[in-house]
Parts: sequence; C-alpha cells; structure tokens
Amino acid sequence: MPHEIDPSFLALPLRPLADAALARARALGAQHADFRLERVRSASWRLRDARPAGSSDATDLGYAVRVVHNGTWGFASGVELTMDAAARVASQAVAMAKLSAKVIAAAGSDERVELAEEPVHSERTWVSSYEIDPFEVPDGEKSGLLADWSERLLGAEGVAHVDASLLTVHENKFYADSAGTVTTQQRVRLHPQVTAVAVDEDGGGFDSLRTLAPPAGRGWEYLTGAGGWDWDAELAQMPSLLAEKMRAPSVEPGAYDLVIDPSNLWLTIHESIGHATELDRALGYEAAYAGTSFATPDLLGTLKYGSQIMNVTGDRTAEHGLATIGYDDEGVAAQSWDLVRDGVLVGYQTDRRIARLMNLGRSNGCAYADSPAHVPVQRMANVSLQPAPAGPSTQELIAGVERGIYVVGDRSWSIDMQRYNFQFTGQRFFRIENGRLAGQLRDVAYQATTTDFWGSMAAVGGPQTYVLGGAFNCGKAQPGQVAAVSHGCPSALFQGVNVLNTTQEAGQ
Repeated sequence: MPHEIDPSFLALPLRPLADAALARARALGAQHADFRLERVRSASWRLRDARPAGSSDATDLGYAVRVVHNGTWGFASGVELTMDAAARVASQAVAMAKLSAKVIAAAGSDERVELAEEPVHSERTWVSSYEIDPFEVPDGEKSGLLADWSERLLGAEGVAHVDASLLTVHENKFYADSAGTVTTQQRVRLHPQVTAVAVDEDGGGFDSLRTLAPPAGRGWEYLTGAGGWDWDAELAQMPSLLAEKMRAPSVEPGAYDLVIDPSNLWLTIHESIGHATELDRALGYEAAYAGTSFATPDLLGTLKYGSQIMNVTGDRTAEHGLATIGYDDEGVAAQSWDLVRDGVLVGYQTDRRIARLMNLGRSNGCAYADSPAHVPVQRMANVSLQPAPAGPSTQELIAGVERGIYVVGDRSWSIDMQRYNFQFTGQRFFRIENGRLAGQLRDVAYQATTTDFWGSMAAVGGPQTYVLGGAFNCGKAQPGQVAAVSHGCPSALFQGVNVLNTTQEAGQ
C-alpha cells in the first residue's frame, strides 16, 4: 500500500515560509526564485565481530532560497522557521546575486543565467516505493539482525572477523517556485553491508569478501528477504568462497575475454558513462573536481561510444532507484531518456541552466542538492545499460568463452580526469576454461580506454541477469556534495580485454 507524506513534515510551516521568501525575491526584482525546505534523517549502525562498534542518528532540517537576478545566480539558506527569517534569507540570496554579478563583470564575462522552460506542476506529491520505513523498526531489531548475520559467519571455519553495517535515510523535501510549481516528496533508502575477513596465521596473509547486495531505494523489507535479495543464501556461501579465494593462484597478465557480473559492471558504468555524460562536466564546469569528459558536445550523435549492442539510458523514474524522484530540485518532472543508442552517444544529463545554455530544450531533471545548506547542482540520474530482450543467461555467456575470467563484485577503481583511461578490480574472479568455471583467481584488474572497453562488448545478458546496483556516496561539486545513485545492468561479455596482475604492478 502506498505511503503518505510524514504528517510531522507536513505540520511544518511549509507554504507560509515559501510564500514569504518568494514574495520578497519578486519584490527585489528576481526573474526567478525557488524555495526548498528539507528534512533529511540519516542513521547508521556498525558491528565488529557481532559487537556494537558505533551508531549515529542525525537530522538535517533547513531551507534554501535560490534566485536569478539580472542574469546571475544568488543563493542563501537558513534554519529559523519564521516568515520574517525566510524573507530575510531571500534578501540575502538577491544580495549574493548582485555581488556575484560584480565579480563576473570584473572577470570580463557576459554569460547570463537563463533556465529552460518547464511546465508548472501545481500541488504535486510523490513518495518512493517501499513497504516498511526503517525508522519505524526498533533499533534493537536492526542491531540484532546485524549481530545474527555476523554470528553466522563467525561460526564458520576460516572466518576470523566480520564487519556488519547498515545506513538508512529518510528524506522529505518541499519545493515551490515563482512560476507556480509546488511539490512535496518523500524518499527512503538503505545500504546494508557485511564483510568477512580470513587470516593466514602461518603466512600472515589475509583477504576479505563482502556481500554483493546493492544499496537500494527500499525499506526494511529488503533486509528480511521480502525485498528481492536472498540474504540467507549469500551469507551461507561466503565462508567457502572466502576460503577458496585465500588459496587461489595469482592471475597471469594478458588479454582475456571477460564475463562481468552486474555486481562489478555497475561501477564501470558509473565512472566511464555516468560521469562522462554529465553535460556540465563535458562543458568543463567540473574541471576542478574529478575532471571533465572526453565525450564533448561536438561529438553528440557521432561518437562511437561502444559496440552496436550498447544501449544506455538516464532514468529518474526506475522503481527502487537511488536517484529516482518525482521532481528534481528545480521543479522538473522525472524522466527517462537515451544517453547511448546502438553504441553512439545521443544524449546527456542536464539541469535547466545547462539545457538552456546548449539549446537542448527541456531539462531532463538532474538538479539535486544533498542538504538545505547547499545549492542544487547537476547530478547523476540512474544510468543503466539495457539488457537484450531475449538475451542469454550468465551461465550461457560463460559457456561461450574458451579462455576468460568471470568478474564478480566491485572493489577499487581508477580513471583519468577525462573519464577515458581506467582500471577496475573486483572481489571475486573465476577462471573460465572451455566454457566452464575452473576455480578462483587473485590479483586481477582489467584496464582499457572507455571506448575500447565498450567497443569490445560482444554480448549482453537478458532481463533475467539484470540487477540495479549503485552507491550512496557519489561525490561532486565544490563545496563537495554526496548523492546516492543506482546503475542497472545485465551480465555482459567483453572480448580481448587487457588484464593486469595487481601484485606485480605494485612491484611485489
């Protein structure tokens, strides 16, 4: 049954504060003004070897006013929930715009802020898809479940230590702007994680294995087996997989065919496609933090991003997606669109200012701020590789490989400042010989350029292999902001990819 907006949030003076702020901004000559009030509650629990190792529970409550005044942005935020204070914050936003205009003029720039048109969305409400709000579950039940999972692993032979953690977020957001859009939204998300560690007491070596369950825009049901993940089965398999990993031989470097599981491929999508198709980054606005993009606007419609079977979407509507919303922080309704079609770059992720600047028409709704104290910036949608409608299973992909590696789980990564040259490792690597898995390998990393890698994709799995992975901690902007984002993908086959031995590369 769909949830309703938390009554305690609706009891806040949302509309009076917005009216006071927007009226003051208009009176001071703002061509555009928007008001955003947020309440974000985040709580976490961590256990070390089934014993409590830390917890937190914090709520961020405040509001922001953003304006366009004479073609320049202005922004200010506050926490005092009175109409006088809201009007004062609006005055500060306009004053900031005037000050910014002087700085811009002194720098010799005549670029003006203009926003892409968006239909007015009046009195809209949206709630994410979940069954049980994790904040309604007693803390003792949360820590008890983590302790139970930990004890199961600690009771298995070869497991020396276990870390278990859970992060939960309940986000409420009210938005109103001078055009007449008014939206109220509620999102719930969580990130459970368990890591088992093995130690070779004789040789001094150690290694670890982490659960593959991704963070999700779901509720407590995700942790009890009702949300699409079989925790019992995964935990039961971990000790034997970890023991095999400890004994596994080191990989021989060279060219291999790779079958990459969604639990690993999501991160490669994030770094080499998700960030590369943020249009503000491609235009150079993000150069000081994590670089720009090789996928520049002059290549739109012509850049061969990958093989012909590569189809990637940006999506703010996917059920249970971490970047799924009803409306973004500029009042733009959520959408789904193509980024790569038949291997060719055909789209970008945009906000209203960048969409207008590049004459792309309507924004596709990618403005987001992680706090009421931060200005909205262009953030990543759920960027996902589409499966083949009648595509093969993971087992069938493996069966077609004579000499290769099956890559499972994410670990470390590295990519250059243009999202082009990269290297990714993983958690588990299985040798493929004549279409069969032939034991685990260690010390594997795959290395390529973005276009070479995606150009080597020879097959994508069917919908039965599709998993929505993702992360809570995508960073961007200055001052830095953090956003949660999902990336769906099937298993996929890549041919002739360069594999490195990480131990040899480290000179060991």
